[in-house]
Amino acid sequence: MNKITFLGAGSTVFAKNVLGDCMLSPALQDFEFALFDIDLERLRDSEMMLLNLKENLGSRVSVRAYTDRKEALRGAKYVINAIQVGGYDPCTITDFEVPKKYGLRQTIADTVGIGGIFRNLRTIPVMLEFAEDIHEVCPDALFLNYTNPMAVLTNVMNTYGQVKTVGLCHSVQVCVPHLFKKLGMDATGVDYKIAGINHMAWLLEVKRDGVDLYPEIKARARELQKTKHDDMVRFELMFRFGYYVTESSEHNAEYHPYFIKRNYPELIDRFNIPLDEYPRRCLDQIERWKSMRDELVQNRNLTHERTHEYASYILEAIETNQPYKIGGNVMNTGLITNLPKEACVEVPCLVDGSGITPTYVGDLPPQCAALNRTNINTQLLTIEAAITRKKEYIYQAALLDPHTAAELSIDDIVSLCDDLIEAHGDWLPKFH
Repeated sequence: MNKITFLGAGSTVFAKNVLGDCMLSPALQDFEFALFDIDLERLRDSEMMLLNLKENLGSRVSVRAYTDRKEALRGAKYVINAIQVGGYDPCTITDFEVPKKYGLRQTIADTVGIGGIFRNLRTIPVMLEFAEDIHEVCPDALFLNYTNPMAVLTNVMNTYGQVKTVGLCHSVQVCVPHLFKKLGMDATGVDYKIAGINHMAWLLEVKRDGVDLYPEIKARARELQKTKHDDMVRFELMFRFGYYVTESSEHNAEYHPYFIKRNYPELIDRFNIPLDEYPRRCLDQIERWKSMRDELVQNRNLTHERTHEYASYILEAIETNQPYKIGGNVMNTGLITNLPKEACVEVPCLVDGSGITPTYVGDLPPQCAALNRTNINTQLLTIEAAITRKKEYIYQAALLDPHTAAELSIDDIVSLCDDLIEAHGDWLPKFH
């Protein structure tokens, strides 16, 4: 029996979405779903939920929880990763509260920025442990990474883990539907092309029957921008740089130096920026889980409809050799010609029986590539820090981060990094 291993299976809602999708695919019925998580209570919850789901969907898959990671991985054909190292308490709290002492405020802190850097530094060692296990017990497995920070972790698994990895995020497939809904436009029959880096990929083309829809998009967006809404940052970026970006306004507010500024507090209100948004979401999820647990885990009538997550469609395309197109995070092997070859980029990819084949994009518009590079700089220095364990690279990653550098002095940035290293304690490896 073939095996799909899910690392971080205690993410019960996400496990339901991804593995529930797989249960609905005829091509994946003869697979074992191997579940692994270090939180044994959440692991059992997910196992019970998936067993109920399997029964109600009439699926032939087998579901098994493992307490030994290597055994969960042994013989896997596909590995799906959805871990979060350190969780909300203590690590996310630390990533937000320590920078606040320096006047540095964040919204999500899971991609770049000071929070993204430290999330990477505590996650990369765990990912490289996964890579060691994979080489030993399932060397040919395809690794589907859903864990943020997406670009860095996917890069590390490919470059240093030497594991065949694609990074998956749903910001690509929801970009056009959400934008059109917001603007009151019909997305039926729309063709689009998206490329860049994860969370900052660009809607390069958007057409219906060969007609460019950008003029109408921008005209409607200008009207909408006259009143408060939750996508004001992305619209501002589109007006200034010409293209709409895939990830949300709360994310993009902290990827650039223009929006969260101590000396211009009015910008927070003007662009409707939700500071401390991620901790708020974490607390909501923790609270909601109390009622959702009964609904998901104890519910004998649980059912599922296929979601827009890419995983099941990728596996199905490989198993059936029926081509499917995704937006995937892969190494930049000449795909985007004006971004560094060391970077992980997000581009259209073809999936079929031969695996995942990324497509050539060429040059991005120069301003879009320039904005991407400001984030890639920090990503690549963070990787250097993680691999060499040298503090100087942590400092340099932070010094090159657009939002951090726009707000703090060099001395404060270095001091902040030292404070975060100390506050995270054993969640981080030792740096010198």
